[in-house]
Amino acid sequence: MAGPLSGIRIIELAGIGPAPFAGMMLADHGATVIRVEREDRAPVIPPEFDILARSRASTVRLDLKSDKGAARVRELARDADGLIEGFRPGVMERLGLGPDALLEDNPRLVYGRMTGWGQDGPRAPYAGHDIDYIALAGALHTYGRAGGPPVPPVNAVGDFGGGGMLLAFAMVAGILSARTSGRGAVIDCAMVDGAALLSALTWSLRAAGLWRDERGVNLLDTGRAYYDVYQCADGEWLAVGALEPEFFAVLKDKLGLRSNQHDPGLRDELADKFRSENRRYWCDLLRFCDACVAPVLSLAEAPSDPHNAHRATFLTVDGVVQPAPAPRFTAKD
Repeated sequence: MAGPLSGIRIIELAGIGPAPFAGMMLADHGATVIRVEREDRAPVIPPEFDILARSRASTVRLDLKSDKGAARVRELARDADGLIEGFRPGVMERLGLGPDALLEDNPRLVYGRMTGWGQDGPRAPYAGHDIDYIALAGALHTYGRAGGPPVPPVNAVGDFGGGGMLLAFAMVAGILSARTSGRGAVIDCAMVDGAALLSALTWSLRAAGLWRDERGVNLLDTGRAYYDVYQCADGEWLAVGALEPEFFAVLKDKLGLRSNQHDPGLRDELADKFRSENRRYWCDLLRFCDACVAPVLSLAEAPSDPHNAHRATFLTVDGVVQPAPAPRFTAKD
């Protein structure tokens, strides 16, 4: 089946992190994505291992600082639905490839701009990374245990969730609008904005008086014994998420717990219980029930888990193990 974005044409100015992730998502779902790489930059990841560069229709190498290179990008953009770039504010304008120029050539173009701080604001001209953006958004403050420092969740929240995925959504939304209105748009996709947006539920709980503005004392941040990770006898870990009373009841029954869900001694009882057997024992006991327990799998382990294998959650392409495209679309007659 052709992807749901078949017929959409995107020009992607290659970069690292969130912009290529957006390009990958669009390409995985059928968009024709032409990746423009800079002649003066060697790729950070060797192409044969670069999962974020997969599914592209083609790749061209250009010197964007030359008149010839800039002219080629303008030519490519004239009949494209969208363009993605991840430079600092003002760089594309200096190259003669800013949105004013390209939308003059192609008024239906959706021009996606991916930055950390956004196109304006006091920090806009300056460098930063995922950890900085999620820090300023208030998100990083919420990750970590009580009494401990903030713990960065690698770069999933800023670069990919609040950055690339949000840009992919915005590109599709902009292109749908352009196809009905005939007018393109400029998308200002900032990771600081996206990281804040991903925290919407936390802000809701805080507004309702159900979230304290400190780490490790709340419902979803290890502040509750029934929503935490526990080590097993073999040193491996289990994730326990028995939030609802009916699910905790299953966990209590399966483990033979004495403590009730909100008893102060529950955490110690769970820790002692899980330390008494290896992870495999607990997985066999708890896999097929509503106890809401799962093994904390390593990157090496995750692809061969029976559930992941059944769903083909991971693929091996040219010897490189990688997450499969998601979400999935099924054609219906």
